[in-house]
Amino acid sequence: MTSPRSAARRWRGLFLATALCAAPGLAEASGPLDLYYERTLMFAADARCDLFDPGVTTALDASRLQARGAAMRAGASDETLLDVERRARSRAGAADCASSDVAVAAGRVKSAFDGYARIARLTYPGDTASWDANRNISVDGPVWRLSQPAKFGWDSMVFGLAGKTGQGVLLASARFADKASPYAIRLVMRDVTRTAGPYLDRRQAGADGRIPLAGRIPSSATRAFSAEARSPASRRLAPGGAQPALLVRFPALAIDALAALDPRESVMVEFVFAGRDRDTVRRAFVEVGDFAAGRAFLKVESR
Repeated sequence: MTSPRSAARRWRGLFLATALCAAPGLAEASGPLDLYYERTLMFAADARCDLFDPGVTTALDASRLQARGAAMRAGASDETLLDVERRARSRAGAADCASSDVAVAAGRVKSAFDGYARIARLTYPGDTASWDANRNISVDGPVWRLSQPAKFGWDSMVFGLAGKTGQGVLLASARFADKASPYAIRLVMRDVTRTAGPYLDRRQAGADGRIPLAGRIPSSATRAFSAEARSPASRRLAPGGAQPALLVRFPALAIDALAALDPRESVMVEFVFAGRDRDTVRRAFVEVGDFAAGRAFLKVESR
């Protein structure tokens, strides 16, 4: 039988390691699964013991999601991640919320994330593309809050969340080299209710083992969100700041759907053009990556 003293020592070591590894920028100090376990543990302990104010909790959640994405890109299966989460929540459920060990660990997490709340910009690198997050408040009009650029043929696009503050709305801004104008635009992604997991066509992988974004979305079992509004893009939102460019807005429901996808997946924006004989479609691909983590980062209160 484990003595109270040895249990306390185990908790002290576990919580202190968690607090030290929870700080952003220290991902290299531990493996992705370890980080996901540690950050989930502290997140669950907070839910049980009410350790942090909402700003720290939100920051911890953003960091937890980033660790989860890194673990998935490193090859962790859904079953492995579920097991890690179960173990972390079970350990948090055994914590003595009033113990000095928990108080010390919570204090270290607060210190680690104090600087995080002051960070205005972050880049979330992916396999082939990155998300750029920006929490600066804009007084001169909407700016990209979380964005990823894409090239498709001679055309270019920026996709993500834009607004003056907070999360913003889901937009795509596209510039067409031939000045053509699409009559329909839609966002297409895997339908998680009709599939067992992410679609990753490894037959398309290159010499470096990377699957192109076109090989990370199924040709069927997808769902689509049609653009609900369109307008000329401002210079702030146009690809590379070059005008003219088209700006389209997608439904708010698509934000949650995108955040629920596997970070290894991709989504595509289809631009449909009327042709003399038939319609033509131009497709721009976006890596899901750490979209969920970046979205959570936008919700962290500035200090």
